Amino acid sequence: MSVRRCIPWPDRRLRTPADPVAGITDDIHAIWTDMIDTMEAMPGVGLAAPQIGVMLRLAVVDASDARGQAIRMANPEIIDASAILRDHEEASPNLPGVSARLERPRGVTVRFLNDAGEIETRDLVGLWSTSVQHQIDHLDGKMYFDRLSRLKRDRLIKRARKLK
Repeated sequence: MSVRRCIPWPDRRLRTPADPVAGITDDIHAIWTDMIDTMEAMPGVGLAAPQIGVMLRLAVVDASDARGQAIRMANPEIIDASAILRDHEEASPNLPGVSARLERPRGVTVRFLNDAGEIETRDLVGLWSTSVQHQIDHLDGKMYFDRLSRLKRDRLIKRARKLK
């Protein structure tokens, strides 16, 4: 459909929890399609609706090598997480030019409303797991750098401002 613009940090919508999705409609499918187009154009492995200014609990994740395997999620929630951690360099198109290495659970079990309107539960590992956790943070009004110490977070934001 179309590539949408990612809203720039510090837009207040990036700090606002998104609203739950009541059901899967044609409008929701259209938003998911735009989100996948936007994610592919970045290129990235996930996108949450608030990143493009849509304040709904919608996310897409595609960490496949070949691409084209995007999981469309409404109201995703982590119901179990691995005790084993995995570190990964994370970034966001909402604050371009900077990134930070974070540790998150290596695997998660996530429950969500899928594109058929059914509740689905999936076990995700590796980059899939990291990406879905990152997207759920966005849906909760959090950015990846909120997981850093205050000093590291301040340095990252200062570096991003210099790049503008």
